[in-house]
Amino acid sequence: MSETPSNPDLPVIDEPTIGAAVDAALAAIAAAGTTAALKQVRIDHVGDASVLSTANRAIKDLPKDRKAAAGKLVGQGKGRVQQALAARQAELAAAEEEAALAEETVDVTVPTDRRPRGARHPLRTLEDRIADFFVGIGWEIAEGPEIEAEWFNFDALNFDADHPARQMQDTFYVAGPDGGEDSGLVLRTHTSPVQARAMLERGAPLYIACPGTVFRTDELDATHTPVFHQVEGLAIDKGLTMANLVGTLDALAAHLFGGAPITRLRPSYFPFTEPSAEMDFRCFSCDAREGLDHDADPACRVCGGTGWIEMGGCGMVNPAVLRACGIDPEEHQGFAFGLGIERILMLRNGVKDMHDMVEGDVRFPQHYGTEI
Repeated sequence: MSETPSNPDLPVIDEPTIGAAVDAALAAIAAAGTTAALKQVRIDHVGDASVLSTANRAIKDLPKDRKAAAGKLVGQGKGRVQQALAARQAELAAAEEEAALAEETVDVTVPTDRRPRGARHPLRTLEDRIADFFVGIGWEIAEGPEIEAEWFNFDALNFDADHPARQMQDTFYVAGPDGGEDSGLVLRTHTSPVQARAMLERGAPLYIACPGTVFRTDELDATHTPVFHQVEGLAIDKGLTMANLVGTLDALAAHLFGGAPITRLRPSYFPFTEPSAEMDFRCFSCDAREGLDHDADPACRVCGGTGWIEMGGCGMVNPAVLRACGIDPEEHQGFAFGLGIERILMLRNGVKDMHDMVEGDVRFPQHYGTEI
């Protein structure tokens, strides 16, 4: 049966033409291997530009006596194609879902942590490592308030009233009730007040390490921060000398940096110790680590080409401090020292910028992992 329109520009609507279009569509449907390929088949064979859709639009231009037969021919052909498309769509979708389930199978019996793990800050880990050292040699860990009375922070430690450290450009003062500066309280500038409190409360003999947060009016830059961490040590007993101090600091340096560090003392001055010294140890990064008969690398960034790295201040406790804290300096002697924990971390782990420690980027602590 042929339903050829009188207008030669219109498509031919006859059984051979429609049958060929249907057969081509069915073959393409059967050959489609994915739902994406089947979508393209649908566009090609029943889309607006397809033979079947074009023929369907041309029916309106046929003579009335031919429209019914042409409509039946085209409608049946499109129906067969649509049914085949629906069946193949269901078949392919089921196959793809089964493949995805097989590929993405999850063993629900495996334990899992639903919350992402954070990481302990390396400063806290290092502080604990230092505390473990002192506990291991029989010392105790002491703590005290971060908002401290001026007497404990300065007067008990032999800082006179005009000492530069007491100026506002160095110390954070806590405002009084009326907003003035006469509250008598400061944010502690070191952990030495903990030592003064311990001497007053417990007397001698006394062996304590005091780690904690301290505050000074420094600008945040690559090597300074207004909030940082210190560990200070204090030993009070009969017959203690500088030799005991040196032995303690040598052992601490070996614990923190490994090996057998070469150390030296340089004369210095601190109000709370007499005599006072700065302790240095031989650079562990360049050739200076080989011994005193080896020159440092002039380009070494760790020691600055000097061959020595400053460890911290130390000395024998000033008799005036012992007397202020109720201990007889004729009967007991003591030594004390203070170290910056941020500085130790920078030296020990190669941290180049203080900003990395304080800005809170979780990637910084995660880099250190777990230390045992």
